[in-house]
Amino acid sequence: MGYNLYTFVFMQKVLSIIPSEISTGQLHAYLLGAVGPRPIAFASTISEEGIPNLSPFSFFNVFSANPPILIFSPARRVRNNTTKHTLDNVHKIREVVINVVNYELVQQMSLTSTEYSESENEFIKAGLTMLDSDLVKPFRVAESPVQFECKVTKVEALGEKGGAGNLVFAEVLKMHVQDSVLDEKGLIDQFKIDQVARMGGNWYSRANMGMFEVPKPLSKLGIGVDNIPEKIRSLKMLTGNDLGLLGNVESIPDKKETEEFVASNPQIEGIVKSGDSKELLRIIREYLDNNEVLSAWKVLLIQIELNGNTGKS
Repeated sequence: MGYNLYTFVFMQKVLSIIPSEISTGQLHAYLLGAVGPRPIAFASTISEEGIPNLSPFSFFNVFSANPPILIFSPARRVRNNTTKHTLDNVHKIREVVINVVNYELVQQMSLTSTEYSESENEFIKAGLTMLDSDLVKPFRVAESPVQFECKVTKVEALGEKGGAGNLVFAEVLKMHVQDSVLDEKGLIDQFKIDQVARMGGNWYSRANMGMFEVPKPLSKLGIGVDNIPEKIRSLKMLTGNDLGLLGNVESIPDKKETEEFVASNPQIEGIVKSGDSKELLRIIREYLDNNEVLSAWKVLLIQIELNGNTGKS
């Protein structure tokens, strides 16, 4: 029919959007869906009262090497136009540590985006290790492969309504890189660092591995890693990501829920009767890998009870 490539392109249906004609929430979703993958600034700040704060921001990048400048943007909340603790803190204590997020800590990072109160320490809630900085007051995330100690040189508000960004200009004073992510030349190996980036919705991107989904933290507060029983938290099979998932539940299943779960699952009921703790651990691993967190919780509770009854650690 004589159609060429250009004709075909022009025949595609196109959704055209004027920002002022849709809600801020809708526009926010389109922007995040279209602009990605976005690196994540895992920002550690401290309040005037000395309370640590830790929160992730995907409006982030590096913008200069001389001077070394990173910029991230804590936006005003769309739903009620309030500001986040990170923004409040950098206005008063003009220092920040920006921690790089790799795959090994992505679930714990996600948990810190929960709206905990100002008095809560997200390091503790997420089960992450506070590491003293050398030149600034905020703590570093010990588990992060790269940490930037920064002074805040400027905070530029981009608007006053919900959804408006606030550019935090952070000049790097000192950079810490774990040896485990360096190559033979002493440079950062892009495979070893295994960074993750933010996409739209619940989606993330892992370098060289493609996209994966991380369920959003609860609108109600998750219990946090600090409220996971020690017997579970100390299990060697559980990774930081596993602990982040387990901490993102509103409450721990009670004894009745657990017993009903066992009674409705003949396979698990048979394993419990046989006392096969290793098989229970295999099932827990399977549930966690499939993001079936409540089921994993119930089997974990059964497993620690079984070990208690048998005297095993």
